[in-house]
Amino acid sequence: MLDLPLAGLTVVALEQAIAAPLATRHLADWGARVIKVERPEGGDFCRDYDKVMAGMSSQFVWTNRSKESLAIDLKSERGRAVLEALIGKADVFIQNLAPGAAARMGVDATSLVARYPRLVACDISGYGSDGPFSSKKAYDLLVQCEAGVLDINGTVEHPAKVGISIVDIATGMYALNGILMALFQRERNGKGLAFEVSLFDSIAEWMSYPAYFRAGAGRSLQRTGMRHASIAPYGPFRVGDGGIIFFGIQNEREWQAFCQKVLAQPELTSDPRFATNPQRFAHAEALVAVIEARFAAMGTPALGALLEATGIANARLNSVEQFLDHPQLHERKRITEIGTPCGPVMSFLPPFISAGMQARMGPVPGLGQHNDSILAELGFSASRGETS
Repeated sequence: MLDLPLAGLTVVALEQAIAAPLATRHLADWGARVIKVERPEGGDFCRDYDKVMAGMSSQFVWTNRSKESLAIDLKSERGRAVLEALIGKADVFIQNLAPGAAARMGVDATSLVARYPRLVACDISGYGSDGPFSSKKAYDLLVQCEAGVLDINGTVEHPAKVGISIVDIATGMYALNGILMALFQRERNGKGLAFEVSLFDSIAEWMSYPAYFRAGAGRSLQRTGMRHASIAPYGPFRVGDGGIIFFGIQNEREWQAFCQKVLAQPELTSDPRFATNPQRFAHAEALVAVIEARFAAMGTPALGALLEATGIANARLNSVEQFLDHPQLHERKRITEIGTPCGPVMSFLPPFISAGMQARMGPVPGLGQHNDSILAELGFSASRGETS
């Protein structure tokens, strides 16, 4: 078994909610030692989002495996001394406190790298360190609103948020990307790096396609529910047995094969309404009627097999329960168990796969679980009741 690539790195995380904890969990998966610094009173508030995972929060379980928890009072002189000692031994520091809080404590990225020149330090904020929104608090849904995500998501009648924490996930992954780039640079020049990532900037990058479309076309993408906003045919279609099948056509070769082998109507390829994707999209209602008229004589399993044989990408509309039973997960053994203070719970393996290398799937820590060992390592006395 290969050594994990980040073994030997120490990460100190003054983190809460999702974005920073997700970034550091990925570091922990691949060998980094991640010390999660929490408030003694309750810890990371994500611990209390729900209690559905054997008494623990589903989101906390997702983002905090394989970490150590240190619960200290950072308003006390002792707590600040412990944190400073930790950072002095760290390779990476990351924080996503409320706007201005880290700077007031002197643990913002720029200040820390000035004190510890080999440190890689990341500040995560809602809207960045400058600009008119720099002091504004930010949560995933609220930033989705500000960045126009809801304007392009949902149906014509009803905008909708994305059902997962898309802004937090984007931010966590850009923070992870920045940390790994900075560590690579440090290997070459011996210098650390201070950098920042904001929720708003992260989702702004993900909004590039609809923003570019608006800038170029002079009109916004229309909310189209389960159908694609600019490609046709692409989305759900009714089948004669009452089922729904999803498929998408990405190029003219696929369109020709679809007309010939699935619809058995090769003449559609020369129909001026459907000759190119922009024309198909402009006549989407007529196109759907043609397709569903053909599908009305078919059954969903047979249609799925025909699409597959024709090389047309397709999918079923699965529930989360059906996803959890998905053969692609189970036959490839992509679900495992991890420990928590409340007992074992399920967890997905990370998507990075390399022969002979297995991610560390360590337990989720209890609040302050590692206080005594970390404090002793730093030369401090016992925790003095600092954990809740």
